[in-house]
Amino acid sequence: MTTDPFEHLPALRGKLTPAEQSRLRPTWEQLAQWDERARAHGLPPDWRLPNEQIESTRRALLAGHGAERDLWVYGYGSLMWDPGIHFVEVRLARLPGYRRRFCLRSTLGRGSREQPALMLSLEQGSGECSGLAFRIAAPQVEAESALLWRREMLRGGYAPKLLPVSTPQGEITALAMTANVAHPDYLGELPLHDTAVTIAGAVGLFGSNRDYLEQLAGQLDTLGIDDPYVRRLLQRVRALAGPSIAGSAAG
Repeated sequence: MTTDPFEHLPALRGKLTPAEQSRLRPTWEQLAQWDERARAHGLPPDWRLPNEQIESTRRALLAGHGAERDLWVYGYGSLMWDPGIHFVEVRLARLPGYRRRFCLRSTLGRGSREQPALMLSLEQGSGECSGLAFRIAAPQVEAESALLWRREMLRGGYAPKLLPVSTPQGEITALAMTANVAHPDYLGELPLHDTAVTIAGAVGLFGSNRDYLEQLAGQLDTLGIDDPYVRRLLQRVRALAGPSIAGSAAG
């Protein structure tokens, strides 16, 4: 295997937020700060899932993975520019049977209780979703996957799955955060105009919903990935909100 994480994608070198600089790498200290900010904004103590519940879902999914094996993680949203994990290889990756959709309501991060945002997720459907796959070395899987779970599973809006993924270097199995269709914040696929109106106006602690979409579209361009849904949605948002304004790098 390669010793250069960016051997397959040299254009990404210097374009990803290093793990040590990521604001989306929730150590216990970082998580405590998020709890404080949540309380300051009037959220109840149970604004997120208990640590034990988050950890139990991780252990359940990875129980049969094997401590001696590397773990691939599929990124289709902010993981593509701010993975927040230590990885030893990154590849272009295609996930069949799923597509990107802004289908999860969020009153945190890039939205508020008064004006909720829409979070990106993976919806089952025709076609495929193109993104990135990051390989975590076996000795780091335990620690890095725990951090990833705290980032993605705070409110239980995702359903983690190990899925077959295609890369130019061969087939792999990767961890993917798909939509939890049983979650109360799951909205399903909304009309494109309604999605654009929400994204154009929502702002939260991590910046604007629109900025997230702009970053997503920019990273897809860097990777040479054309996602018609993202392209059309960005056109609608820009038509509603006007020229882009630089914002936060958090996802």
